[in-house]
Amino acid sequence: MALIFLLQTFYYLAFGWPEKSLSKDIALITGGGNGLGRLLALRLCKMGTKVVIWDINKTGINKTVEMLNDLGGYCKGYVVDISKREEVYKAAEEVQRDVGDISVLINNAGVVSGFNLLDTPDHLIERSFNVNVMAHFWTTKAFLPKMIENENGHIVTIASMAGHVGINKLVDYSASKFAAVGFDEALRLELEVLGHNNIKTTCICPFFIQQTGMFDNVWARWVSTLNPNEVADRIITAIKRNEKLAIIPSFLRGLLILKWATPFRCTTAFLRCIVPDAAPHSRPEKSVLNATANATTITSKVDIMSTFKENLSPLTNASSLLMQRSSSLGERVL
Repeated sequence: MALIFLLQTFYYLAFGWPEKSLSKDIALITGGGNGLGRLLALRLCKMGTKVVIWDINKTGINKTVEMLNDLGGYCKGYVVDISKREEVYKAAEEVQRDVGDISVLINNAGVVSGFNLLDTPDHLIERSFNVNVMAHFWTTKAFLPKMIENENGHIVTIASMAGHVGINKLVDYSASKFAAVGFDEALRLELEVLGHNNIKTTCICPFFIQQTGMFDNVWARWVSTLNPNEVADRIITAIKRNEKLAIIPSFLRGLLILKWATPFRCTTAFLRCIVPDAAPHSRPEKSVLNATANATTITSKVDIMSTFKENLSPLTNASSLLMQRSSSLGERVL
């Protein structure tokens, strides 16, 4: 069986992949009020797909709906906070009543904090998981039953390369994206075991994307940050081809093999070279991880200067030799 699939892949590589039409589908895109979600909506609209967008930004929703309507397409938007389960289920019922059965679900909405772990407030960690992965459970549970009933459906998970490798300052984000990758893989296997072969899943794992508001200031080397229009084109192609996994850019697929074939220190050194800082402007230069060390160092310096002052006091006014030191941003002075 494995040989058959392998030969099929070689055949498609040589003669081209078959692509399905999306003109009769109804697609729902979370986070469709701006960024990558809006770009996906525009492309689907041009193919004749009915588009439904969910977002928390009413202004962004209106802009996307206006753009698609100007193209002569169909688009309806809803203000939905996908991190809230009951709100997702309620909105899903409205969509089914107003528009019809969703056949393409694109879980695109995502958030990032960009802080070191101990600098990240608890509520932002919870937000990362609620939006980046837990919402996938709620949207899938809301729309999958009708897909199964209609024997037609496609669930798209917009994950990240950070769902395959850990990145500095992205502990909560990477963890949530690892979970999203696992969600897609486990769901695909479950659907196959249950015999729902007409329900497809696709996991999208791009490198950092420009101009989406999430990683605009990322410091990356060797691998260029991605053009959002090119990423949107690649996602649409992956959906039409029923691809199971799309890594963008594709050559990173080969590099992932090295993660498991080389010592861990080699992997971390390589990752630190590629992404020296995923969020260079998000926090002060020094983290609270080093706060205790910084405070100890500062206290030691004060003690030394105090001793120096006491020793010189019989000879001169040592206070004129001392400078007041204020704490740097991010430091604590005990």
